[in-house]
Amino acid sequence: MSFYNINAQEVIKKDTLNGTPLTITMDSKVNGVLTDLEGKCDRIKEAELADANKPTTPKVEVPSKPKSNAEICRDNPKILGYKIQVAVVKSNEEANKVKAYFRTKFPNVKAETDASLRPNYKVLVGSYFTKQSASGDLSRIKSYFPEAISVQYRVFCVEAK
Repeated sequence: MSFYNINAQEVIKKDTLNGTPLTITMDSKVNGVLTDLEGKCDRIKEAELADANKPTTPKVEVPSKPKSNAEICRDNPKILGYKIQVAVVKSNEEANKVKAYFRTKFPNVKAETDASLRPNYKVLVGSYFTKQSASGDLSRIKSYFPEAISVQYRVFCVEAK
């Protein structure tokens, strides 16, 4: 059997938040370690501690307003939005022909090719935040490309409508 000798002592410390004296019973070695650690921390000056005892007004949380599109774009340059899929074709040459024809009909709408479905290629146009914002262009595009649909896709936020 072994015995451990505990050298307990009463230590009076001040609470760091409101300066209330606290009486703690602990081993003298633990008190030494805590004192060393506390000496390394940035401590509140006694004058500031006295000011902390004065009543303060409670902080009022104001609910944040919904972010504008500019704030969303600043935080996330690329977001999940919508594009209009004009056609799915079998080769890159066909995709380039579809894009060229699309640009003659809609010169203000950006067109791009997505090769993620190889050997098929998707021709995607526009960038939109929501499906509803794509619906206006979709109805005009359907007059030339009846198979056009809006699809969820990663878009550059600054390009989106």
